[in-house]
Amino acid sequence: MKSTTPPNGHLPQRLAPEREFTMRFTSTPRGARLARRLVSHRLDDWGHPYTTPLNETLTLITAELTANAVRHGHVPGRDFHVRLTLAEGIFRVEVTDTRAGKRPPASPPATDSLSESGRGMLLVAALADDWGVSPRRAAPGKTVWAELHVRPKGHPLSYRAAPEPTDVDLLLATASLLRDDPGSRPEDAGHGRRRP
Repeated sequence: MKSTTPPNGHLPQRLAPEREFTMRFTSTPRGARLARRLVSHRLDDWGHPYTTPLNETLTLITAELTANAVRHGHVPGRDFHVRLTLAEGIFRVEVTDTRAGKRPPASPPATDSLSESGRGMLLVAALADDWGVSPRRAAPGKTVWAELHVRPKGHPLSYRAAPEPTDVDLLLATASLLRDDPGSRPEDAGHGRRRP
């Protein structure tokens, strides 16, 4: 984790967000996909088109956090919440689930190169400027959050050091698995035909 959560579990108060998107989703893989897509659409509405590094990075972070909420934070009959805000040049995505017991590790562990899972928080740590976990307010559960600092033009403020080359390959392979069915990608929009 790039920063520690304060002992009381609450983060310092920030000014009211300039922009905010909040929604509740069913704790299912379909809910996680919908959350990822709506965050991407909202960023596009806010002036950060789908193919920009900011939109792609925040969408990927959202995908990882929501997938973890479904896989590790699921409590039967309970939903998870997503909150995306922009305040003071900082985009923040928060995913809140109702399971307090399972928290992400303080620093993502190294994974076996043959493992099919376990890279989600490693990816979040590599992409986000800051991330952490705090207890859910007034109810059982937790909020896992990640922040990305941006310049006025919407580009990341700084370039972060990349993980080891072998980790990058694994992260890219993991990211490619997050894409939906082939028909939903723009290059496949012509009824299965690729654009020239």
